[in-house]
Amino acid sequence: MTFASAFAQLLDLVGTFAFAISGALVAVRNRLDLFGVLLLSFTAATAGGVLRDVLLGLTPPLAIVDWRYLAISIAAGLLTFFRHAQVERMRNPVQITDAIGLAMFAVIGSTRALDAGLGPGGAIMLGMVSGIGGGMARDMLVAQVPSVLKRELYAVAALVGAAVIVAGDMLDLPREPIAVASMVLCFTLRWLAIRHGWRLPVSGG
Repeated sequence: MTFASAFAQLLDLVGTFAFAISGALVAVRNRLDLFGVLLLSFTAATAGGVLRDVLLGLTPPLAIVDWRYLAISIAAGLLTFFRHAQVERMRNPVQITDAIGLAMFAVIGSTRALDAGLGPGGAIMLGMVSGIGGGMARDMLVAQVPSVLKRELYAVAALVGAAVIVAGDMLDLPREPIAVASMVLCFTLRWLAIRHGWRLPVSGG
């Protein structure tokens, strides 16, 4: 395994854990039972990656065949279920972990799209879809309007992060530093949007 592929895999697993925590926290806040917490944890952690792989024709999706994704999701779910009071002490824990997952999955999605031969536009869009897929699935399972449709800049942050990856590829820059820069930018934009209430115009109808 090359350093680049190992680095990409590490990002994928860390992003999976971050989204799993966010899913488990939402489940606990909605008073779901243990099975519901684990289900929401796994769904939030893998939905974006599964959608990404299916759109790229990489079947069966990696999250289904690699035991580590299920193991990470279960571990995050159990941790949150039995220690949710400690996790909740973090400031805005769902938003923080969700922003981390968003940044990492946007990077992985756009990178794998480029590796599969997609053009710049397709790679950027797939990076966004990878980033927002888990959060959308998580919210819909608890009958909430997905955050991406109504809250502070969310999909836009993923688009920016994916665009940085594509720009770096077009300029033939080293992938690892560009990936780090992309994640930092995506996370920072999402976090600043939360802190300052930045959002797109809302329909007044």
